[in-house]
Order: sequence, then structure tokens, then C-alpha cells
Amino acid sequence: MNEEEAKASLELAKRQLEKVQASWDDPTDWSDLSLYGFYCLENAVKAAALHFNIAVSRKHFRKAQIADQLTQDFDLPDVSEFLKTLNSARKAASYGDIDFPEGLGAEDTASEIEAYVLAVSKLIEGVE
Repeated sequence: MNEEEAKASLELAKRQLEKVQASWDDPTDWSDLSLYGFYCLENAVKAAALHFNIAVSRKHFRKAQIADQLTQDFDLPDVSEFLKTLNSARKAASYGDIDFPEGLGAEDTASEIEAYVLAVSKLIEGVE
């Protein structure tokens, strides 16, 4: 059951990654990049957690904690702080009531998201 759910979460992350890849070019659509990037990473974390039978949560802060656990226990790339940064970017782009995180570049953001999804794909599907 968990493996099927893990694959479903990974497929959702891949669909969201396509939206990330379409939104980073000049001019960057930060609304889409931050929103789909954040949810893409969360779904990739969820997929890896399910693969390893780690309980998942709907809470954003808990997914960052799970991402850290996946790094510590299974050597996946560390995206725990990046998740927090993307969540702030999402809120800044969507609501405008907080400042956009400094130093966040569109191409680097998209690349880091893609690298994590590829790492989880390799883990779950055994492919690169």
C-alpha cells in the first residue's frame, strides 16, 4: 500500500516539476515557481517517506522535519531549510504580506527542486 502511495506522490511531484520548469525562465513567474516548487518538493518528500514507511503529515513544518530525517537516515539531499524558504516565497508571491526571501534565484531554485525529484525517482523507481 505505501509503495503505491509513494509512486502516486512521486508522479504528482513530477507533474508539478513540469510547471516549475515552465515558470523559471525570463520573466520568472514567481507565483507559479514558488507555489508549484514548494508543493513539488513536499510531494517528493512524502513519496520518499512513504517508501521508507515513515509517517507523513499534512503540516508544512512536519514535512521539513521529515526531509531532514530522510537526509540523516537515508542520505537524500537536504531540502529541509529550502522547503521553509520556498514556503516563505510562496506566501510572499501569493499574499504579499511578507518579504520575498533574499538571494533566491529562479534557475537555481528550479534546479534544486529537479535534483531532489530525480533523487527520489532514482530511489523509488531505480532510474535516473
